[in-house]
Amino acid sequence: MSDKDKSPHRKPATMSNERPMSKEQLLEEIQAVGFALVELNLYLNTHPWDQQALGDYNSMAKHYRMLTQEYEYRFGPLYNFGHSISPYPWKWNEPPWPWQM
Repeated sequence: MSDKDKSPHRKPATMSNERPMSKEQLLEEIQAVGFALVELNLYLNTHPWDQQALGDYNSMAKHYRMLTQEYEYRFGPLYNFGHSISPYPWKWNEPPWPWQM
């Protein structure tokens, strides 16, 4: 993947012609999927051969990635410390921050 493909200005694959979720709805969905991923991760720690759970985990991880890409495309960086690329100018000083919602 080139740097151009990672640009925060690139339209994510999840964006469609459907009415987009609000910022609050999108954050709530990201949190719900993130919670499910943690639960599946903990389950898989003790049941590593459960193919259904592993498939669910991988599917949810892809969905989570698409949701976070959509959020960042529309509203700015979601994660700090190198996990999200900030467009110019630096966006971390523009409230509200995701944890303030």
